[in-house]
Amino acid sequence: MKFLKIKRALISVTDKSNLVEFASFLIQGGVEIVSTGGTKKKLEQAGLKVTSVSDVTKFPEILNGRVKTLHPHIHAGVLADKENSEHLETLEKLNIKPFDLICVNLYNFEGALKQGLKGKDLIEQIDIGGPTLLRAAAKNYFSVAVVPDTSFYEEIINELKNNDFSISLDLRKKMAAKTFYITSNYDKMIYEALSKE
Repeated sequence: MKFLKIKRALISVTDKSNLVEFASFLIQGGVEIVSTGGTKKKLEQAGLKVTSVSDVTKFPEILNGRVKTLHPHIHAGVLADKENSEHLETLEKLNIKPFDLICVNLYNFEGALKQGLKGKDLIEQIDIGGPTLLRAAAKNYFSVAVVPDTSFYEEIINELKNNDFSISLDLRKKMAAKTFYITSNYDKMIYEALSKE
């Protein structure tokens, strides 16, 4: 589809810069926000209505937050091809709602290195759910918009303002490419750090 209407978004971010402004803009446009942990708390403190990921999955966050979004009710909603009738039938049969926008930025592994964290303290700063969501959304850019960093908020807002709250295929593809660049660099940094240890 050339233009994707944004109606439902998942937001889970470590860097909360301009988060409230971005989410407020989406909500004013009628977008349902699904969120996790600290992101959800910050948005609710700002008076914004947010749906908890655990309300979507019907499963609590477990293992000290290691498992939050790794669930079919999240990932099927991210990976469904909206132009594939079989995919849409499967979502309907399993009562899974699709996502239109995934806004995720990753645990600050670089910051953990700068603090001198090592061993088990360091590996707790390796993001698993974040890269998984980002890569899933980037793979499915024909059906989902991905926002991998706060630096893209303004561009996404302008696109939505100018296109009746829709995002063009060109911008979705651009964001997908940026996402794979970010996640590959993240993995490279982890590889280098663990190799040195």
